[in-house]
Amino acid sequence: MTVSMTTSALFSPTKIGAVKLQHRVVLCPLTRLRCNNKLEPVEMVQTYYEQRATEGGLLISEATLISPTAGAFPFYPPGMYTQAQVAGWRRITDAVHKKGAFMFCQLWHAGRSAASSMLPNNVLPAAPSPVAIKSGKNYAGEDYEVPHALTEDEIQSVIQDFVNAAKLAMEAGFDGIEIHGANGYLIDQFINTSSNIRTDKYGGSIENRCRFALEVVDAIVDAIGAERTSIRFSPWSDCLDMKDDTPYETWGYLVEQLQAKHPNLAYVHFIEPRDDFGRTTKDTVNTLDPFRKIWQGPFISAGGYTTNPELAFKVAEETGNLIAFGRTFIANPDLVERLKNGYPLNHYDRNTFYVDTKEGYIDYPFYTSSSV
Repeated sequence: MTVSMTTSALFSPTKIGAVKLQHRVVLCPLTRLRCNNKLEPVEMVQTYYEQRATEGGLLISEATLISPTAGAFPFYPPGMYTQAQVAGWRRITDAVHKKGAFMFCQLWHAGRSAASSMLPNNVLPAAPSPVAIKSGKNYAGEDYEVPHALTEDEIQSVIQDFVNAAKLAMEAGFDGIEIHGANGYLIDQFINTSSNIRTDKYGGSIENRCRFALEVVDAIVDAIGAERTSIRFSPWSDCLDMKDDTPYETWGYLVEQLQAKHPNLAYVHFIEPRDDFGRTTKDTVNTLDPFRKIWQGPFISAGGYTTNPELAFKVAEETGNLIAFGRTFIANPDLVERLKNGYPLNHYDRNTFYVDTKEGYIDYPFYTSSSV
C-alpha cells in the first residue's frame, strides 16, 4: 500500500452529525434475513452486530421495512413498525453501544420488487408507475407483477410511514437513520427514468422525479433532526431494471438540493459505479467525484472494496470519505483490526448470505496468529 495502514485517513477520527467516530471503516447495510416470522430481530442478530462493533465505529443496519406493506420475503428481514420490533432492536443498539460503537438504521420500502402473494391481503406492490420489472423472478419465485401506481395521497401516506419508522428507530436506541434511496427499491424507482413514467408532479422532469426522495428527507429531518438523518443512492445500479437517462444531472440535482436545504445531514452514502455485486457490467468510466464536490458534509463510499481492499486506503486518503464494506465485513467480524494490521482476510460464502442459519452469519473466525 502507498500509505501506512495505521496512519491512513481510513483510521483517522471524523464526525457524522453529533457522532464522533474513531475511524472511517463502516459496515454496509446488508440484508441477511435472520429475523423471526414477525420480523423481530432475534438473539443471533444481536450477536452478528455485536461481533462487528468497534470503539468509535459505525454500523449501518440491514434494510428495515417501514410498514407491513413495504415488502415481504421467503425468509425474514427486520421491520420497524411494531413495539416488539423496537424492543428487539433496542437489545442490539444497547449491545453495540456497550462496545463503544454507533449504529444507524436503514429504512426501506421495497416498492415494485415485492410480491402480492406475500403481502397482507395480497395487495399489489406499490410503485411510482405501473411498470413491471422484466428481468428475473420476484421473491415468491414468480414473474414480477405490474405494480400499483401510488396516488399523490398514497405517496404522502408512505412518507408518513418513513417518519413513523424513523421515530421508532430513535426509540430503539439508534444514533440515526439512513433512508434507502438505492438499488431499485421504491425511492430509487421514483428517481430513475426507466421506472417512473408519471405525468404529475412526481414524474417527468428531474425535479419531479426527485421530489419523493427529497420530501422523505424533509419529513424525517423535521421529525428527528438533520444530524440523525442520512440517505443512500446508487446512480449507476442496474439492479431490478434500474436505468436513468441522465445520472450525473439527476443525482447532481439531488445532492445540490440536500446541500442547500439540509447541509447538516449526518452523511450522504453513494454506491460506486464500479460496484461488482449489484451491477451486471463492470464500470470503469463513471465516477462519484462530481457528487463529492457538491456535498460538503460527510460522504460514505461503498462498492468494489471487498475485491480490492487496498482501494479503501487510497480513496480515504484522496477524498477523506468514510468507506463502507459489505461482503468482506460479513466474512470478517474483526475487519477493522485486520485492515489496520494488514492481517489476511477470510473469504465469504455467498451460499449463506440469504438463509436463516447461524452458519455464514456468526461463525466466521476472528484473526489469531494461528489463522495463517
